Amino acid sequence: MSPRMNQPRKFFCLALSLSVASCTVGPDFKLPDMVMPSRWKNGSTSTKDIPVPGEWWKLFGSSELNKLVDRALDQNQELRSALARVETARALVGVQQADWFPQLNMKNGMQYERLSQIAFGANLPSGIALPETQRRRFQNLLELGWEFDLWGRVRRGVEGSRASQFAAMETVAAQRLTIAAEVARLYFLTHSLDRQMQVVRDTQTWREEAVKLQESRFKGGLANEMDVARAKTELELARNDHAALERQRGNAENALAVICGDIPSTFRVATNGHLPTPPKVPGGLPSTLLQRRPDVRAAEQRMREANAKVGVAKAEFFPKFSIVGSGGLESIGAAQFYDARSRVLTIGPQMTLPMFQGGRLRANLKASKAAYDETLANYRQSILVALQEVEDSMLNVRAYAKQASALNGAISAAQETHRLADLRYQKGLASYFEVVDANRTVLNAKLLAAQVEGQRLMAAVAMLKALGGGWE
Repeated sequence: MSPRMNQPRKFFCLALSLSVASCTVGPDFKLPDMVMPSRWKNGSTSTKDIPVPGEWWKLFGSSELNKLVDRALDQNQELRSALARVETARALVGVQQADWFPQLNMKNGMQYERLSQIAFGANLPSGIALPETQRRRFQNLLELGWEFDLWGRVRRGVEGSRASQFAAMETVAAQRLTIAAEVARLYFLTHSLDRQMQVVRDTQTWREEAVKLQESRFKGGLANEMDVARAKTELELARNDHAALERQRGNAENALAVICGDIPSTFRVATNGHLPTPPKVPGGLPSTLLQRRPDVRAAEQRMREANAKVGVAKAEFFPKFSIVGSGGLESIGAAQFYDARSRVLTIGPQMTLPMFQGGRLRANLKASKAAYDETLANYRQSILVALQEVEDSMLNVRAYAKQASALNGAISAAQETHRLADLRYQKGLASYFEVVDANRTVLNAKLLAAQVEGQRLMAAVAMLKALGGGWE
């Protein structure tokens, strides 16, 4: 075999040996040390995990809620946008991986050239006629470029892109969890308002009867104008409360429509007012929160991405080795373009070493390290926020349960007070003001009980969300 034909084999052996000798600069990723509590401050004494289904909202036993969550996860536009970002990140991984392979391009061109007669003629011996200075150059070339990833610049770039893809996927999981939790929260808020409106309607009916009674007593001389006016005042206040609750329910229903990807004007939630019993969900161990929470996992992947970029910035300080070449046909004029003598070929190794960049490489490395420190702080902050959310939700669940028990007792006592006040008034032993005041107390206690009933369910939703949703 001729030495000329052996050159490509030498270049291939050189590429293989450089690839084997390659290394990866930059820090390898490792999770920072985090001191996690051994148990929850506001949790139960049990630290065992009870499996929670991925579709955790089904624990509430509401078919209407299940349909709304399924619709939101299918039609929510923000979630679709997040899914598109996942596809973008997945495609960018392929962009980075492409740098591992040789880059081959085709170059076709035709150029018109006009040479300087003075400059070109000065290089010719005397007596030699000046050749044609106007001509056309035709080219049909394949250009090759292949960088050897000796310092892991490409590997770190791929590592960062994959981490970015995983971060986008975890962000989608976190958004799905948030959307499902917000649907459940608004659903329970809507029905809590339905329950409160029912309480106000019942009170309004009683007060309408009270107005008629006081007007009848006034005509019979058994009551004064003040009692009639006070009864009418309480009736109008009940109507005001009902209008305010209607407004709040309408706002909650419209917000629920947008989350479900529907038009608010055509979206309706049935006014059955049914509220289920909150499910019991133990918190388990705080250390398991790092695997459950998708936002914490996303913060970890963003830290991995930033760590990989530090390695990319470090690799820029080292020389780049590559094989470059081109080959094809080239001729002056079109007549002999496809002639065998028009063949051209250049191939060989190339090294590029940064000598002076004006501090650009050092500044880029410094910026990469600072970006990593930022993601590290964000990761630690995400864990602290997650721990706080769990503690808050556990505290709320326990406190609302105590409030519900206390309000049930308060309602019984208030109803008895109202009965006695009405009896005393009928016997002439008390003024009508005592009856009105007792009725107002009953209304407020029942409204608070309806509010707390909805807040208990919303606290249970917040707890499931804070713990990371469903797990097996």
